[in-house]
Amino acid sequence: MSTATVTPKGPSTLRGARLPKWAPYAIAVGSVATAIGVGVAGGLHSRVQWGLIAALLYLVGTYGIATAVEGKRQAKDRIATSFVWVAFLLAVVPLASLIWSTVVRGVKVLDLYFLTHSMGVVADTEPGGGIYHAILGTLEQVGLATVIAAPIGVLTAIYLVEYGRGNLSKAITFFVDVMTGIPSIVAGLFILSLMLMFDMEPFGFAGSLALAILMMPVVVRSTEEMLKLVPNELREASLALGIPKWRTILKVVLPTSIGGITTGIMLSIARITGETAPVLLLVWGNAFINANPFEGAQASLPLYIYQQYANSAGSGAAYDRAWAASLTLIAFVMLLNLVARGIARWKAPKTGR
Repeated sequence: MSTATVTPKGPSTLRGARLPKWAPYAIAVGSVATAIGVGVAGGLHSRVQWGLIAALLYLVGTYGIATAVEGKRQAKDRIATSFVWVAFLLAVVPLASLIWSTVVRGVKVLDLYFLTHSMGVVADTEPGGGIYHAILGTLEQVGLATVIAAPIGVLTAIYLVEYGRGNLSKAITFFVDVMTGIPSIVAGLFILSLMLMFDMEPFGFAGSLALAILMMPVVVRSTEEMLKLVPNELREASLALGIPKWRTILKVVLPTSIGGITTGIMLSIARITGETAPVLLLVWGNAFINANPFEGAQASLPLYIYQQYANSAGSGAAYDRAWAASLTLIAFVMLLNLVARGIARWKAPKTGR
C-alpha cells in the first residue's frame, strides 16, 4: 500500500491582499485635489470648507478602497486609524494657523525697545511705546497668585488623599469640582464685591486674588492625581519603620511625586496667565510703570492686548502692538510648558537595570 504525496501547485500564504504603504498618502493627495476641484467648481472660497471636503473624501475613499482590496474587517481598522489622523489634523491646523498669524503680525514691532519701554505718554493711536509695564504687572500678579494658590492647593490635595474621610472630604471634592468650571468673570466679581464693601480702589493684588481662585482647583486636581500614583507599599514600608505619617508624607510621598506636582502647578500658571476679565474688573490697566501691586492700577499683558485692539480703529500702530504683545504672551506660556516638561522629565523615576 503506497501513499501519494500531494504537492501544492503554488506558494500558500495566510496573508490576504493588502494595500501598499504609499496608498494612504495617495488617497490623501487625491482627496485634496478633488476637494480643490469641487471648491473651485462650486464657488467655495473658504479654505476651511475645502479642508472639510478633503477630510470627508479621504475617509470615504479609504473605506471604499480598503473594502475592495482587503475586505471589510481590515477596512474598519483603516477607517478608525483615518478618523484619528483627521481629528489630529483638525486640531493642529487651526493651532498652527493661529501661531503663524501671530508670528507674522507680531514681529513687526517686537524688538528690544518694545520689551523695555512702557506706553507712558504715547497715545494708543501713535507709534512707539512698549509692554514693559504690562510684563511687570503680569509677572507680579501671576507670581502673587501662585504664592497664594500653590501651597493651599497642594495641602488640600494632601488632605484629600492622605487624611480625607467622610462628609468633609466629599464636600471639599464637590466644591473643588465646582470651582474648576466657574467662569473667570465670576471670580473677578467676587473679589470686586469685597473691594466695594471696603471701599477699595483697583490695584494689582486684587487681580492676584481672583487668579488664585481660578488656579487653586487646578492645582488640587493635578496634585491629587499625582499623589494617588505613589504606591501604597512605599507608605506602608515607611510606617512599618515607625516613622510618623506626616514625616512619611514629607520625606517619601512628596519627593516621589514632586515632578508631577510641579508640572501641574506650572500648567495652572500658564492657564491663568492669559485671563483678561478679572484683571479688567479689578486692576483697570495703567499706561505707566507701577511696580507696587498693592497700590494703584496696574497693567498686564492680556489687558494690554485687549485695550490696544479695542483702540486700534484707524490706527495700525495699536493693532501692531496688540499682535506683538500676543506673541510675547504666547512665548511666555510656551516657555512655562517647556519648563514643566523639563521638570517632569528631570524628576521622572529612573528606569533601567
